[in-house]
Amino acid sequence: MDNLTAADPIADTSEAIEFSPAEESGQVTLSALTKRYGSRADDPIAVDNVDLHINAGEFVTLLGPSGCGKTSTLRMIAGFETPSSGHVAVDGVDMVSVAPNKRPMSMVFQSYALFPHLSVRQNVAYGLKLKKTSDKRLKEEVDTALTIMNLIPYADRAPHQLSGGQQQRVALARALVMRPKVLLFDEPLSNLDAKLRVQMRNEIRRLQKRLGITSIFVTHDQDEAMTLSDRIVVMNQGQIEQIDTPERVYRRPSSIFVADFIGRANFLDATLLAEPVVNRARVFALGRERDVETHDDVTLEGEVLLMVRPESVLLTLNPEADTVHGEVGRVLSVIFHGESVEYEVETDSGSIVALVSDAAASEIFEVMDTVSVGIKADRGWLLPVVP
Repeated sequence: MDNLTAADPIADTSEAIEFSPAEESGQVTLSALTKRYGSRADDPIAVDNVDLHINAGEFVTLLGPSGCGKTSTLRMIAGFETPSSGHVAVDGVDMVSVAPNKRPMSMVFQSYALFPHLSVRQNVAYGLKLKKTSDKRLKEEVDTALTIMNLIPYADRAPHQLSGGQQQRVALARALVMRPKVLLFDEPLSNLDAKLRVQMRNEIRRLQKRLGITSIFVTHDQDEAMTLSDRIVVMNQGQIEQIDTPERVYRRPSSIFVADFIGRANFLDATLLAEPVVNRARVFALGRERDVETHDDVTLEGEVLLMVRPESVLLTLNPEADTVHGEVGRVLSVIFHGESVEYEVETDSGSIVALVSDAAASEIFEVMDTVSVGIKADRGWLLPVVP
C-alpha cells in the first residue's frame, strides 16, 4: 500500500462537519503526582511530586530522555498506572479512583493497537459498541470520524491492507469517535518513516487546533515536541525541569540540562563582570566583553556558562587574525547538510560548533581555514552552574 502523500491528507472538513469534544472543557491538573515502582522506601521513584496544570484545548508535550518519567506520567493520567500518591483531575474531578474506560479520555498508542480481524469501520466503532450506542448514532459518529480522517475509501479494509500512515489515522479516528475531553498520545509516530512522520505530525496539529481537544503528547523526539506543542514539559529523573513555550525552552532554557537536551548548544566559559540588572549582565567570553541576557539565578557569587546555539555563531574568514568578532579559530571539520553547513572550530575557549544556513559554494570555508568567531549579540544566554 502507498504511504500517505500530499494528495491523501486528513480531510479539511471544518465547515462541512461539526465535531467537538463531549464538552468545551478538558482542564487537566496533576497535583504532587508520584509513582514509585516497588513497596520499599528506597525503591526508585519514576515520577517525583509532579505538579502540572493543562488548560482546556491546549496541546502539551511531555519530553525527556528514556527513564525520565514521561510515559509513567501519561499512564497515570490515563489510568493504566495507579499513583503512589498525588492526584489527577479533569475539570476539577479526581480521576484516581476512576477506571481507565470511564475517564473522559482517549489514547492513541505507539503500536496503533488495531484489531487485525476487524475492518477499519469496525475498529473505529469498537468503543461505541462497548458503550451500547444505538445503531443510528453509532453509524453517524463513525462516518463523521472516518470523513475527518479521510478514511471513507478504506472503511472496509483490514488493517494489514493499509500503510503505516493510514493505520495511524484509523487509531486517531477510533480515539476521536469517543468525543473525549482529553486526547492522549503515547509516542504515536515512532513507527513511521521520517518523511511520513513529519506529514503526520503536521496533520495531527492541524486537526487538534481545529477541534480544540486538550491533548497530551509523549515523545523523546525534540522536533515533534517543538512542532506540535503550545507548551513543552521537559522532564528529567522523574521531575519537571521546565514548562514553557517551544521558543523559550529552546532560546531561554531553565538549566544546563535543558539547554543540552533540546537541540544543540555551545557552552562557553564566561566571567561575570557585574551583578545582573533586569536579567542582563556584562560578561567576558570568547575573547571580548559582551552584554547578554541572564537566567534569574545568575549572581556574582556563582559560576556561569554562556550558552550559544550553533546557528547564532558568527564566522568570518580572517587570514590576518583580526579579532573584531571575538577569538580566532581554526576550522577542524566541514559538514555539508544541503540547507546548511556545519563547522567545528577550535578556539582558545574550546571547540565550537557553528551552523550556517544557505551558504553559497564560494562562501563555504575549508578545513584549516583561520576564522574569527563571534556570536549574535541578542542570542547569548547566561546560565548558572549548579553543583
